[in-house]
Amino acid sequence: MENTTSEPPPEKDATAPDDNQESTTQYVTGVKLVAIISAVTLVYFLILLDMSIIVTAIPRITTHFHSLADVGWYGSSYQLASASLQPLAGKVYSNFSAKITFLCFFAVFEFGSLLCAVSVSSKMLIISRAVAGIGSAGLINAAFGIMMGFGQLGIIIGPLLGGAFTEYVSWRWCFYINLPVGALVAALLVFTRIPAAVKPRDVTIWVAIKKRFDLIGFALLLPACVMFFLALDYAGHQFEWNSPTIIGLFCGAGVTFILFVVWEFTMGGEEAMVPYSMIRIRAVWSSCLVMLFFFGMLELASYYMPIYFQSVNNATPLLSGVYMLPSIISQLISTVVGGALVSRVGYYLPFIIISGALSSIGNGLMGTLNAHSSAGHWIGYQVLLGFGRGLGFQIAVIAVQSSLSAELVPVSMALISFSQTLGGAIFLAMGETLLTNSLKSNLPKLAPEVDPNAVVDAGATAIRDVVKDPVQLEGVIESYAKAVNVIFYVAAGSAALVVFLSWGMGWKDIRKKEDSPRETEQSAPSPSVA
Repeated sequence: MENTTSEPPPEKDATAPDDNQESTTQYVTGVKLVAIISAVTLVYFLILLDMSIIVTAIPRITTHFHSLADVGWYGSSYQLASASLQPLAGKVYSNFSAKITFLCFFAVFEFGSLLCAVSVSSKMLIISRAVAGIGSAGLINAAFGIMMGFGQLGIIIGPLLGGAFTEYVSWRWCFYINLPVGALVAALLVFTRIPAAVKPRDVTIWVAIKKRFDLIGFALLLPACVMFFLALDYAGHQFEWNSPTIIGLFCGAGVTFILFVVWEFTMGGEEAMVPYSMIRIRAVWSSCLVMLFFFGMLELASYYMPIYFQSVNNATPLLSGVYMLPSIISQLISTVVGGALVSRVGYYLPFIIISGALSSIGNGLMGTLNAHSSAGHWIGYQVLLGFGRGLGFQIAVIAVQSSLSAELVPVSMALISFSQTLGGAIFLAMGETLLTNSLKSNLPKLAPEVDPNAVVDAGATAIRDVVKDPVQLEGVIESYAKAVNVIFYVAAGSAALVVFLSWGMGWKDIRKKEDSPRETEQSAPSPSVA
């Protein structure tokens, strides 16, 4: 008689590793684990340091190279290169050795930093920043979401360290600093054996690249971004807005981006650079848009606040970094407090809405500063702005992680990272155009005897060397203040859009709930009948 109570052996999942493979799986522990975590943490610290250390050095760099018109490109070239390659970098990690891939991207980042440090012209510095951005694309993919806490220290130290280097040594040390730290990271990783996960090797490397890498999508996205940024950069000071060059660049960017969207939709599956199955999820696309405008607002304030302090208030690079501490410290405090409150309350949507509203108000108030504003004004405005930014800093990540299954989270994190980097690049390019155009329109009214081109060519910290007449100098300083005001008004509008777009992130309680007795009883399997 057949025994009905016996169960057949479970079927083996074809995708699961067999017992022999599972038994040979190795995990890093002890000193090796500490070395790996330390190395990756240092790299993420360097990435955020590299983004923030340059902000207090840029005014002096524009004076050194006479390149005020390039101020936006020092940040946007880095962000553009990083954003364009981030989706592709994720696929490289999926198909090749994580250790070798990480070290290769890190080598590119270090090489870019070295090129930045030895740059002899503004154009060389811009291209070198793009090289460093290419390297950072793979490093952000490896560490995003894991090392965020420690990496925040890079945001704090960056403006102060950059100001100190610029004032007492040279702005070039803002980039040289990456080399000794990079040597330590390389030593920790190269001489540490890391067990590698088994990667698909069913085809040759070249065939795998053509099959699994969306190179056509990359070839469409990159020129679309470049043409768009060039149009923003040239418009208003090199070419008129209605010139054939600007119109052609905008049209070329639009058509190429449409082709990119059509191609990605045609690809459909996971082989696409931006999987349609992922981007169609409301919480994902809404979070991506929120991060695009959120980081655009954040980058504008970070890059142009030192210009206000150094050009309008005549602060030294180091002192301008100190003057930024109210926004940095309040942002860090509210980031920690906001994360704890979200876990306690359970709903993340109110926090991103409040964050966007406070950030919009803070940026708007910063836009009212002039040459005679007191320290109390810009300290108070910065505290409000920093507190608002901190409340929303982590919300998009929380929203996506709580809305998707675990296997979809890595892809969504790459999209979030791509969006925030792209947002920074777009808004920095816009800020550069707004600054130079505003200066050239205000100077004839406020300082009619001063050549606007001479002021722009002099750079942000040399205006007092170029303009000697006190009356005309007062007009030049006020022109700089009004030009920076426009930047903060754009940042305020971007933060307001965050409030509007955040509603798509969903109203969801992320707290873990214990199953009620009734739910447990209903979910329990019914007893089998012998």
